[in-house]
Amino acid sequence: MQGWLVIGLTAVGCYLVGAIPFGYLVGRAHGVDVRSAGSGNIGATNVGRLLGRRWGIAVFILDVAKGLAPTIAAGAILAEQLRLGLVSPVATNVLWLISGVCCILGHNYPVFLGFRGGKGVATSLGVVLGVYPYLTVAGAFAFGIWLIVTLVSRYVSLGSICAAAALPLLVCGCTLYRGRAEFMANIPLVVFSMLLSALVIYRHRANLSRLRAGTENQIGTRRDSPPAQA
Repeated sequence: MQGWLVIGLTAVGCYLVGAIPFGYLVGRAHGVDVRSAGSGNIGATNVGRLLGRRWGIAVFILDVAKGLAPTIAAGAILAEQLRLGLVSPVATNVLWLISGVCCILGHNYPVFLGFRGGKGVATSLGVVLGVYPYLTVAGAFAFGIWLIVTLVSRYVSLGSICAAAALPLLVCGCTLYRGRAEFMANIPLVVFSMLLSALVIYRHRANLSRLRAGTENQIGTRRDSPPAQA
């Protein structure tokens, strides 16, 4: 029971760290409520448009960190539970992924902001980088895809959607590279990457509609001036 209590508290902790709304906090520090300005999103893209590129980059790094750090910590805690014989190797891996999901859900649906959060791209990147080695490698390649597509198209949302769609294929490639047996042993990682991809794309459904209509904002455009907020 003690082992499962530790695991449960770890998952809750991952959610609460993921729920820290860095974009909102940075905006408020500048007198702006990012939820009612620009796109209304608390993520790095909207913060960058409203407050400038350096603040957008700062929020991006913080959002990555709040996915990366708890995932690494959860992995260490679960490894100790495994060493003590309190959980099985399979359960350890599954619970590790669940901890990562909690980080992402915290960002997307933060309790501190009435469960209205961001789209989870940066936090998802942090999580996949924290699950070593296959998700780390696949996540690095996915980030490369995001960077290339975003720079070429100047659409952050398109880069995010393409990177999310590519992630399951990259995970499959990283595991199959070591043989079919390795792939079969890491099916949970493949399923996790598929669910993560679907969640990111789902959160971008409004962006997809604007991309089809040709009304999506590109890098360098500002939705509106940041009004002062009380």
